[in-house]
Amino acid sequence: MGEKHYVAKRPPMGWNSWDCYGASVNEEQLLGNARYMAEHLKDYGWEYVICDIQWYEPTADSHWYHKFTELEMDEYSRLVPAVNRFPSAKDGKGFKPIADQIHDMGLKFGIHIMRGVPRQAVHRNTKLLGTDATARDIAHDSSVCMWNTDMYGVDAKAEGAQEYYNSIFKMYAEWGIDYVKVDDIARVNYAPEAPGAVLSEIELIKNAIANCGRDIVLSLSPGPAKVEEKDFLLANANMWRMTDDFWDKWEHLYGMFERCYAWQGVGCKDHWPDCDMLPLGHVCVCNQEGSEKGHYTHFSHDEQKILMTLWCIFRSPLMFGGELRDNDEFTDSLLTNERIMNMHKNGRKARQILRKDDFVIWRSVTKDGKLYLALFNISEEEKKVKLKLKDIGLSPRKRYPAVEMWTNVAKELSNGEKFKLKPHSVLCFEIDNYLQ
Repeated sequence: MGEKHYVAKRPPMGWNSWDCYGASVNEEQLLGNARYMAEHLKDYGWEYVICDIQWYEPTADSHWYHKFTELEMDEYSRLVPAVNRFPSAKDGKGFKPIADQIHDMGLKFGIHIMRGVPRQAVHRNTKLLGTDATARDIAHDSSVCMWNTDMYGVDAKAEGAQEYYNSIFKMYAEWGIDYVKVDDIARVNYAPEAPGAVLSEIELIKNAIANCGRDIVLSLSPGPAKVEEKDFLLANANMWRMTDDFWDKWEHLYGMFERCYAWQGVGCKDHWPDCDMLPLGHVCVCNQEGSEKGHYTHFSHDEQKILMTLWCIFRSPLMFGGELRDNDEFTDSLLTNERIMNMHKNGRKARQILRKDDFVIWRSVTKDGKLYLALFNISEEEKKVKLKLKDIGLSPRKRYPAVEMWTNVAKELSNGEKFKLKPHSVLCFEIDNYLQ
């Protein structure tokens, strides 16, 4: 038997347009961020450029959705890019010209879709490719998204349902798509008999990807996905959201510690619980906020280090949400810290080993003998803590050479070492040869 083929051997890393451009992203913005990634971030593992929601809507202009608006669609009920926003898509080319340019930069390209079949296709009873069934025949009209009016769910038992999903993923493969984020699908009831169940739609999508002729990463949103459904998710998706939309609010970051603890030990090659995007840098660019377009992340510098440390030691996918071309030196330093990126790339067996009074310790290890140790103070007061080496799996009789990964300061860790951590701060150590 040959070696198993993985499309997401490590947690995917890239940029997603949602946090900065909402539904309104255009061709210039996609390609501009791709160029920045290729020039500044690719060498650190960043490789995906993701066009988020509403790329098929000509009038999209913010983070808000236009209800029951006209969408661009081909004769087979398949949504296609709005040409006024993506000029290279004219003459039926779809996203292929953009995908080709991004591939030429040595990067990968992904898109967002809503589960289901377009409402306008159902109302017009348009054709489907590869079947005599029509859009109306496959629609599950009581299965609708609560926050977006574009789609009806697909009745997986209907004749033509699999053919419809096959047809859209065949088109995506022809365009050169490497990653598809499917929305309104990760947190609903998985039981097939439940009202609005999408279990079967996930399986239709998985089958369509398997038959499209191209490697495509499947990401499911939004969360919270259910830990008790982990076996189904491991069998059917490459990524799934553990949380609803994550924004630059301390309470969101504080809450992520509980979610990571609940999901620890589940992530593995090709299958990654997802903490959601990184709302860092210049976000909400498409929205007017007072006299400014958007804002720079509301997280403090220390809180941004907490976020990056937790996402990387837990091994969440990393999707940067800000306008990359507006990054300042500090923001870039978060994305190009080689030790932190290596922890994300090579860490194994990540787990929380202590949580007391909102002082939290996580650790992970690598195959070549490194140990990563993250000390988080997520309380509202300064913490003075004493490190007990046996609690982290180290000998209390030894001293361990270590490097604090955010400051690059080397030191020796010994039993009973005392640390003082400000509120909302983190220390993260790389310890070499910890088994010797």
